[in-house]
Amino acid sequence: MRCFYSQDFELALPSGHPFPMDKFRVSKDMLLEGGIVTPEEIIEVRITDPHILQRVHDKEYLNKIYSCTVDLKEEMRIGLPVTPQLYTRSATEVEATRLTCRAALTEGVAVCLAGGTHHAFREHGEGYCVFNDVAAAIRDLQDSNPGIKIMVVDTDAHQGNGTNAILENDPRVFTYSIHVGKNYPTHKFGGSMDVETVRYVEGEMYLKQLFSTLAAALDTFSPNLVIWIAGADNHRNDRFGQMMLSLKDMQRRDEILLKAFIRNRIPVAVLYGGGYNRQAEFTAKIHRNTVAMAKKIATEYRGI
Repeated sequence: MRCFYSQDFELALPSGHPFPMDKFRVSKDMLLEGGIVTPEEIIEVRITDPHILQRVHDKEYLNKIYSCTVDLKEEMRIGLPVTPQLYTRSATEVEATRLTCRAALTEGVAVCLAGGTHHAFREHGEGYCVFNDVAAAIRDLQDSNPGIKIMVVDTDAHQGNGTNAILENDPRVFTYSIHVGKNYPTHKFGGSMDVETVRYVEGEMYLKQLFSTLAAALDTFSPNLVIWIAGADNHRNDRFGQMMLSLKDMQRRDEILLKAFIRNRIPVAVLYGGGYNRQAEFTAKIHRNTVAMAKKIATEYRGI
């Protein structure tokens, strides 16, 4: 099972910044140290070609990020320092997701050890998201296979408003999101199926809501590929997620979803999504667990 990664995912941030930028490196090291993946399964990724970004983002916005000419308000909206490294980091993450989706189509399961920047819009970024990797990967796949049907399954605690906005009115794409209704982003942008949970939803209620509604979505739309933004911010100790899932609840989430996709021979590209746990390294641990579950179930069902 190939996992796509880059050292450029990590960006220097001011002391005390809430984004756990080291989670990408730490989770990768956990996967290797635990023998979950081999060094040969970690594929190093380089920055994407600009034309991949131009399919989903306005040229003016891309130029402002590249040249670091955004104003203070725009930078605050993004939530990350706009430096030359930010463009490289964000464009490399797009490439990792693009390659993950292509690998999933040929191999059944693939993982991006990052990704899920679902708050990025065509003309601006927000919520720690600069470029929309999911939308860029979808447009890339559609360029080579116009009839491909893709489902975005977003179980991050926050709605993927940017993804929904970019992909609206595309009948080849179904966007499913389950998230806290009264939480960030304040302005939601409706997708194909939006499932709102109550604030501080408990694990049992969340899982019942997730499984029943996603089953209904899969009855409605039969995808050739699922892009799953897993999310680590559903955990009860997360700063921003406003959900009350335990680690066991999240492992149950991962197991049921991955079995549903893999058992039914639906290729799945797994992306990290957000996570801001109050306990150091716990966000990386949750991501590590998701990848471990993907490897376990892929091996059981497909011998990958």
